[in-house]
Amino acid sequence: MKSPKRYTITAALPYTNGPIHIGHLAGVYVPGDIYARYLRLTDNDVIYICGSDEHGAAIPMRAKKEGISPQDIIDKYHGIIKKSFVDFGISFDNYSRTSAEIHHETASDFFTKLYNDGEFIEEVSAQLYDAEANQFLADRFVIGTCPKCGFEESYGDQCENCGTSHNATDLINPKSAITGNVPTIKETKHWFLPLDKHEAFLRKWILEDHKKDWKTNVLGQCKSWLDDGLRPRAVTRDLDWGIPVPLKDAEGKVLYVWFDAPIGYISATKEWAAREGKNWEDYWKKDDTKMVHFIGKDNIVFHCLIFPAMLKAHGDYILPENVPANEFLNLEGNKLSTSKNWAVWLHEYLEEFPNQQDVLRYTLTANAPENKDNDFTWKDFQAKNNNELVAIFGNFINRVVVLTNKYYNGIVPTPNDFTEIDEETLESLQQFPDVIAKSIERYRFREASQELMNLARLGNKYLADEEPWKVIKVDEERVKTIMYVALQIATALSVLSEPFLPFTSTKLKSMLNVIQSESEESLSWKDVAKKETLLAANHQINKAELLFSKIEDKTIEAQVEKLQATKLANEQENKVVEPQKETIDFEDFTKLDIRIGTILEAEKVAKTKKLLKLKVDVGIDVRTIVSGIAETFSPEDIIGQQVSVLCNLAPRKIRGVESQGMILMTDTQDGKLAFVEPQQEVKNGNEVC
Repeated sequence: MKSPKRYTITAALPYTNGPIHIGHLAGVYVPGDIYARYLRLTDNDVIYICGSDEHGAAIPMRAKKEGISPQDIIDKYHGIIKKSFVDFGISFDNYSRTSAEIHHETASDFFTKLYNDGEFIEEVSAQLYDAEANQFLADRFVIGTCPKCGFEESYGDQCENCGTSHNATDLINPKSAITGNVPTIKETKHWFLPLDKHEAFLRKWILEDHKKDWKTNVLGQCKSWLDDGLRPRAVTRDLDWGIPVPLKDAEGKVLYVWFDAPIGYISATKEWAAREGKNWEDYWKKDDTKMVHFIGKDNIVFHCLIFPAMLKAHGDYILPENVPANEFLNLEGNKLSTSKNWAVWLHEYLEEFPNQQDVLRYTLTANAPENKDNDFTWKDFQAKNNNELVAIFGNFINRVVVLTNKYYNGIVPTPNDFTEIDEETLESLQQFPDVIAKSIERYRFREASQELMNLARLGNKYLADEEPWKVIKVDEERVKTIMYVALQIATALSVLSEPFLPFTSTKLKSMLNVIQSESEESLSWKDVAKKETLLAANHQINKAELLFSKIEDKTIEAQVEKLQATKLANEQENKVVEPQKETIDFEDFTKLDIRIGTILEAEKVAKTKKLLKLKVDVGIDVRTIVSGIAETFSPEDIIGQQVSVLCNLAPRKIRGVESQGMILMTDTQDGKLAFVEPQQEVKNGNEVC
């Protein structure tokens, strides 16, 4: 018997400067998990590896902002991220962290091997330096204009707008992210990996060896870099946070995070192997191992050019077979942003949608940004749940299990002779494992998820056509066969849904009573394709439970309002304070007659959204004022409200109503309006000085 193939699957290490959001899930962790779960179901030797990237420059930046230590930051977010992954069902075989001792040792040893083999070049180069902060500026410590696309808020290592990687010194009009100062240039010594030395190898390996099986977006970005010409890239930097460079003359320098982080895959494998009694080298150095990196498009250059160059230079590592990078996921039409809180955070979703992990997994898979940027909307999330998971998958399972319990007390009936439609249905069922597998193996997870849903559609159509609830009245024996066939489809769904909907799969297996003990062999992917009987006659199933529940409009509206509040807060945060108007004389100021008044009456101006018609007692008289405050205040809520009124403003007609003054207002933090009012009640007509 041929031994199972060995797979090393890695998922990009998340920065521990914030929680996980849906963009991370859609781009990396859900597709990686689908792939790993599928491979396990098809009897392969698989490890799925990840861990927290705890040496990124964004971490000390976040720590400075919050007034705590970087260690506090990484401990806080490592815990949140790791728990979120577990609760969401991401089936990592090991989730490690780059602050672990084994990682420090592995990364240091890797650097030392390359250094001793003469794979680095040493250079004194000019770097950006912030004199006030007494610090060199790299990565996220500097912001400027991207030299490629002109985006004005590009980081020192990468532009989030166009995805291009670059050096901090490439930025146009750079500014220190620490002090806001324009940096100076200062010389410093660093070690560089000469990527140009590996250019010919990388060009052949990527553009010739993998041109047929790698995604076009990955090949395109690699070709762009190669055509532009590869240049040496620093592997060290001046910073007090990270893995110290293991050289005597490198005090105050650490390994650059892009060099350190991918080695985290290796150290996480070592950690897992030590725990499980395995040989880690089998998964990194054996030619019969297939390695696949799941990443977002902003990491293509690191995993397709730089990390392979490092592995090649080391001399004894295998190279990735594929790097199926996804594009970006947007949220309600806008780019996801951690700094602007424009995101659906995984840990918050798990709290607000308990036991609905698979709904998000399915939505993100069915709408995955596999070949182009895509958009997540809460309305689409609701539709995917209500119109597909509930109405198609859940509906079929519920009818099958309810009818089996109703007609046969939950015992699988013995079928009679199969009709042509029965045989065609069972034959179609056996095709699905291969169809879904081919899509997964080509990293087409959207396509695979829809094929799974097509199997549920097959079941629904079969029941709708055969109508056992009608036939039972005239031909009980025929219904036994119908229900037997339907139960085979339900059982197939319990197996084939596991990579996509693991919680649903477990629940369905429990309902069908097919969860085996550790000593028993469970149904495999191949069984669905080959076994004529997946659920034997006389097998006892359990009572029906709803696999999915309908999501109501009010639940979605709450999420949309939550995002709208975030949007308004961002607008207020970024609102430019208007410059001072031209200077006036004291005499000009004394011409303004501002008095305290009380609103006596209020009503909406017909055919307008913003206008209210007010009657205001300003002490000297009661006058009509038209004010654009209707989107913030209801007429009935402001009767008796004291306000500041500019009384000697020339009257003007607004929508046919003569307005005889102006109510003074200001903007609030949430984008609404607030009255400029006295702190305590005063007499109408009092002047505002």
